[in-house]
Amino acid sequence: MRFDRIQQGLSALMANLAGATLRDGPVAGLGAAIGLACVAALSLAMVTFMWQSPMLVAPIGASAVLIFAVPASPLAQPWSIIGGNTLSVLIGIFILHHVPEPVFAAGMAVGCAILVMSLMRCLHPPGGAAALLPVLGGMAAPSAHITFALMPVCANSVMLVAVGWLFHKFTCHSYPHRPVQAPKNLHHTLDAPPEIRTGFSSTDVDAALAESGEAYDIERTDLEQLLRSVERHALVRSHQDLTCANIMSRDIFTISRNKPLDAARALMLAHNIRSLPVINARNQLCGIVGLRELLSPGDKIGDVMVEPVLATGATPALQLISCLTDGKTRAVIVTGANREIAGLVTQTDLLVALSRLSGIRGG
Repeated sequence: MRFDRIQQGLSALMANLAGATLRDGPVAGLGAAIGLACVAALSLAMVTFMWQSPMLVAPIGASAVLIFAVPASPLAQPWSIIGGNTLSVLIGIFILHHVPEPVFAAGMAVGCAILVMSLMRCLHPPGGAAALLPVLGGMAAPSAHITFALMPVCANSVMLVAVGWLFHKFTCHSYPHRPVQAPKNLHHTLDAPPEIRTGFSSTDVDAALAESGEAYDIERTDLEQLLRSVERHALVRSHQDLTCANIMSRDIFTISRNKPLDAARALMLAHNIRSLPVINARNQLCGIVGLRELLSPGDKIGDVMVEPVLATGATPALQLISCLTDGKTRAVIVTGANREIAGLVTQTDLLVALSRLSGIRGG
C-alpha cells in the first residue's frame, strides 16, 4: 500500500508528454545535436567575418528542446522562437541601462519579457533566460549592447528555425506546425458540415477551457479536432464487432475502364446506383466512377475515374463514418488480398447500420 502511494506521488510529479513515442526521444536528441552544431558553425563564420560577439547563447539550447521535441507546441513556432528570444534580450538590455540594482533588474527583465511576449503572441520559455543575459552580464559585457540582440540572439534563432524546418521535413513532422483545419461545407451553404452538427460544438470547447481556468500547450483548433477524433474512436471501439463484411453489398456491378461514359450512365440509371467500381482487363479494381466524374471531359471511363477509398471485410463498419460523410465519397470498396472486389459499402448501407444500432440502444 505504501509503495502504491509513493508510485502515485511520483507519477503526479512526472509529466507524461501526450502522443510521444519511444522513437521521438532519440530523434529529438539527434535533431537538437545537428541543429546546434549547424547554428554554432554558421554563427562562428559570421563572427569571424562580420561581428565581434559570442557565437552562441545558452537559451538557444532550450529553444532546440522545443523545436525538436515538441514541434507542434505553440511555444515552438518560428515567431515564438525568433520574436520571443530577440524581444526578451532587447528588454533585458533596456532594463540593464535603466535599473541599476541587479536584484530588481533581474525580476523586472523576466517579468517584462513575459508581458511583451504575451502581447506580441510570441511566448517562448527560453525568452526568460534571454532577458537575463544582459542583466547578469553587466554593463561591460557584449550583451549590454543593442547589437547583441541581432547577433548572436536573433541570428541564432533564425538559423535554428531553418535547421528545424529542414530536419522535420525528413521526420514527417509538421513544422512550422499548421493547426488542423476545421471541416468545411463542400456544398458552400451556411450549414455546418455534417461531422460537426452533432456532439459537442466549438462553444462547448470554449466553455470547457474557460471553466478549467488553465492555459494548455496546444492550439485550440488542434484540441477540438483531437476531441472529435476521440469521439469517433470511442464509437468505433464500442461497435467494433460490426464489420464491413456484415453490411456491405456483395452483388456488385462493375464497368471496364475501356467502356465509354454513356455505358456507365446507362448502367447507373438502369440499377439506380451512384457509384461504379472500375476494373481492368484482368478484372482487378483500378478505380471508381460516380455521377460527378461522368460530368468531366473524357471519352472512356479510364479518363475520368478516380482512386477509390478501400477497406477490408474485417474493417469496423463505423470506421467509415468520416470518409462517407466528407461530402465527396459515396461508396467504399471492400477488397481482398489481390485487390479483387469483395463488396461495396455505400452511405445507405452505413445509415441503415447506424439506425439499427440506435434502435437497439433505444430498446
